[in-house]
Amino acid sequence: MQRLFFFLLVFPFSLFAQHTAHRDPFAHTFSIVARDERTGDLAVGVQSHWFSVGTSVSWGEAGVGVVATQSFTNKSFGIRGLRLLKEGKTAQQALDALLAADPGRDVRQVAIADAKGNVAVHTGTKCVDFAGHRKGKNYSVQSNMMLTSRVPNAMASAFEKASNLPLPERVLKALEAAQGAGGDIRGRQSAVLLVVKGKATGAPWDDNHRVDLRVDDHEQPLRELDRLLRLHRAYDHMNNGDLATEKNDMKKAMQEYGAAMKLFPQNLEMQYWTAIALANTKRVNEAVPMLQKIYAKDANWREMTRRLPKVGLLTVSDAEFRQLLN
Repeated sequence: MQRLFFFLLVFPFSLFAQHTAHRDPFAHTFSIVARDERTGDLAVGVQSHWFSVGTSVSWGEAGVGVVATQSFTNKSFGIRGLRLLKEGKTAQQALDALLAADPGRDVRQVAIADAKGNVAVHTGTKCVDFAGHRKGKNYSVQSNMMLTSRVPNAMASAFEKASNLPLPERVLKALEAAQGAGGDIRGRQSAVLLVVKGKATGAPWDDNHRVDLRVDDHEQPLRELDRLLRLHRAYDHMNNGDLATEKNDMKKAMQEYGAAMKLFPQNLEMQYWTAIALANTKRVNEAVPMLQKIYAKDANWREMTRRLPKVGLLTVSDAEFRQLLN
């Protein structure tokens, strides 16, 4: 009720009723849309004091572009904006078309980046202060209902200075800078990081989920997003290790499992597959103490070891196998 009263004060009742008739979420927030010049990948990063901001603000499709729709969010802008880009329109042309058909354009904030690096952004005149945006080469940062007016410049500066980092980490730096400049006047609750490939390969199950991380409700959403990104990187190594194991390239598998374990050494599964990779590369004496510690924490991993030789995931002698179990 307090939120409703607040918005009735900010906007005339007729405007409020008109633009919430379809239950548009109030995703007052800060965000970034960006394209990586080196890889062509496209990203959206967002933080807001709103539950599950990733279900309404961030949209993307490989080989097409990304969209951030916020303030009084019009979620159709995500799907319709991407469709317009697929039809051949630039980011600016797509944005112009969306706004031309929207009577609520004055309370919208929207940014679009297309696969060619074109960027377009709109901040409505009735977005809640502090509201604004800044557009740069291959990116746009935008915010509304901020504590200070410094947020867009802080985001832009952080993103540009982090040019040596991969795109997901650069986006996270921009979000952290926004929070450091005051962030959302109401606080923080949720965050999202979405990265899609710049060129579609015909495998959308991979192309559209290069990175797809959401924090729906957390006291420190950006800190949690950072943890999830590092975990994502670790599991990338785990997946690479699994692929190497399938190809019987145990040296490569051990390198990948080891890299994963360095990122999250407390994760039992990462420890386990590193130990199995050691055993498969004739380093049983190193694998045994690792497995003993793992079994002590969860005996189910011992049963897992018993099952691996049958499917070729553990290739050791009978004597070595007994060592690994005991």
